[in-house]
Amino acid sequence: MRNYLVAFVITAAITFVLSWVVWKVAVRFGLHPAIRERDVHKTPTPRLGGVAMFLGLTAMFILSSQLPAFAILWTEPTRMWALLGAAALIVAVGVADDLLDLDWLIKLGAQFVAAWIVVGVGGIQIFAVPFGERVVTASWIGISLSILVIVIVMNAINFIDGLDGLVAGVCLIANAVFFFYAVLMARDFGNSPETNTALFIAVVVLGVCAGFLPLNWNPARMFMGDAGALLLGLMMGASAIVVTGNLSPQLLADNDLFGRSQLIGAYIPIILPIVVVLLPLVDFGLAVIRRMAKGKSPFSPDRKHMHHRMLDLGHTDRNAVFVFYAWTAIVSLSVLLMYIGTASGWPGLYWPGVAYLGLGVLACLVVTLPPARRVPGTSPSPKVSS
Repeated sequence: MRNYLVAFVITAAITFVLSWVVWKVAVRFGLHPAIRERDVHKTPTPRLGGVAMFLGLTAMFILSSQLPAFAILWTEPTRMWALLGAAALIVAVGVADDLLDLDWLIKLGAQFVAAWIVVGVGGIQIFAVPFGERVVTASWIGISLSILVIVIVMNAINFIDGLDGLVAGVCLIANAVFFFYAVLMARDFGNSPETNTALFIAVVVLGVCAGFLPLNWNPARMFMGDAGALLLGLMMGASAIVVTGNLSPQLLADNDLFGRSQLIGAYIPIILPIVVVLLPLVDFGLAVIRRMAKGKSPFSPDRKHMHHRMLDLGHTDRNAVFVFYAWTAIVSLSVLLMYIGTASGWPGLYWPGVAYLGLGVLACLVVTLPPARRVPGTSPSPKVSS
């Protein structure tokens, strides 16, 4: 655990320094796009934070290859280099889009190529999927599903990147929960290269977000742009697959291993990594449905994302961000408690996890309501012009 703490601190420090340098360079040379109609900010702001985040991540990856404490990660070096290669591709395309506004088909194509590098070259894929009392193990299903999951998570994270500190904070919370989940998986299923890779990715993402957040907090000096958001989505999707996608069919089908309920036992290890990004996934799904219903591309931009609606309800930028943080923490922590209760010999934590989820959702609904409805005598803030 101490090694991962050191990796977090090093990654955060490197990312913070590089973020400051990139911000200074971007301001010096005017490397910022014009404000778009859907944007919330009113001052031209650099979108190159993803460059600093990628460099911080790369530095920690390379450093880990030289440290004995992380030697287990490099027993299969192809996996680590594939992750870095896919990250480099998606960041390059993201930077080009942030500066030149690429066609959405080019970006989507690059996302599928990056996902294929992770899955096809790195071997990070889902090998077994529980389906009722059976477990599906067809390789083509696992490969296709793995690529699709990574692409969906990338876009889900990118879609909510609309407020200062939103994505970095949500990913901090989500990856902190996922880290502890991966620790439990390592305890329950052994200290394998897969679980260590998931732990390492989670810690590096935590460090990258923590290092970048000071420059991204409201009022933001710099945005992470598509490069940073897609990078985080790529890593989070890959880490979710690498830790749960390698569970053997026998483990998934074993009712006794997870306690009383196979439904809970078999599916929570697969569901929890997705639940930690539930809010971005919901926003992504609603955006796709909304745009396609109007005959538009599912990737055509608009100003109807969940964070835009929060502002229209009367929330300030910071309050809207805190509401997103609260939803992320409530949902992810409750499912983690359920997993602990069903898989760790502490069944008493399962129902508290359910109760925590129920009460947390009620509390989040209250704070999500328009401020005027919660505080008599006040009126919503004026809509933010974009």
